[in-house]
Amino acid sequence: MNANDMRPIIHALIISLARKSKYSYLSNMSRASIQQMLKETPRRLAELLAIPVSELEAREDVANSKGEVDLVISHGKQRFAVECRASGQMASVILAARRARKYAEARKQIPLVVVPFMGDVGQRLCEGEGVSWFDLSGNAHLVTPGLRIQIEGKPNQFKQAGRPRSLFAPKSARIVRWLLMKNDQAFTQRELARLCGLDEGFTSRVVRGLEDQQLIARSAGGEVRVKDCGTLLDAWREVYDFSKNTIVRGHVAARSSDDVLRQLAENLKQDKMEYAATGLAGAWLQSGFAGFRLVTLYVAELPSDAERERIGFHEIERGENVWLVQPADSGVFQGVEFRESIACVHPVQVYLDLKNQPERSVEAAQEVRKTLLKSPSHA
Repeated sequence: MNANDMRPIIHALIISLARKSKYSYLSNMSRASIQQMLKETPRRLAELLAIPVSELEAREDVANSKGEVDLVISHGKQRFAVECRASGQMASVILAARRARKYAEARKQIPLVVVPFMGDVGQRLCEGEGVSWFDLSGNAHLVTPGLRIQIEGKPNQFKQAGRPRSLFAPKSARIVRWLLMKNDQAFTQRELARLCGLDEGFTSRVVRGLEDQQLIARSAGGEVRVKDCGTLLDAWREVYDFSKNTIVRGHVAARSSDDVLRQLAENLKQDKMEYAATGLAGAWLQSGFAGFRLVTLYVAELPSDAERERIGFHEIERGENVWLVQPADSGVFQGVEFRESIACVHPVQVYLDLKNQPERSVEAAQEVRKTLLKSPSHA
């Protein structure tokens, strides 16, 4: 076979690789599902615009290195540059939003991102990029000349069993936590591996993933640092799941929650058990935020029955005022500091642990976040 005979094969391979490169970072949806999204998008757009789908003209572009979008949908003089993604998580959304915006700006079109379900972080990213979006779960933020459509509160219709591997998995999160704690500093990968107690190969993979998602920046000398603290915090909190820890619920008799906290801290310290307050108790220690009822403490190891009796902890199923939590990864103890002689996790960890907690956890998280983003470094 001569060189001329090989050209059609080479061309086909190039097109195939281009397609794979564009869709390689999609989540658990198959390519067949992406094709279904491309077919479904015009119909959903027609519903939002309250017009028959027959009034729309959709052209599907081949994904290639020229930066073309997935779909161009026309309605009269309006043209939408559409990027479809199988995931509403940050990495997919930000790349889709920037691709759609770049393509649309050059052609005076309307950039539009479509996903199965758009989370809070993705919504803020699209807003920051000036890109419209809608999801197949029924939510939308669509802005065109003379029209603004906002639909919120529809639940995710595409939840999947299990979770894909995440840059924010407990062990990987050691790197994220450290970079947020030291957000005014830059580190080499070797330094990060040593400081976080990880091997260099694992650290390299996590750092590369954070770079791909544009969550960190690399200097000319190869050091990395946080690109934007607020965005990184949002991305982590979006997928954070406190229930991955082992939680033992119980009760300690005392006059107040403040007394419960101090009594437990003193007893654990006497027993030489590693512990640190988090949640509402942590927010109270760090920012003086309102009172609390539930005391949440991380412990390196759950106390034995004898130790529980000695510290006055009685396990119960209802009416608890204490959670003893054995963390999924010891990284939660990074940056522990003492407040009023009580060990407390770093504000980054407190902020995360307040997600979906009882009482005034939402307000407490907002207060802790203000403190986190006010100062460039906290440890």
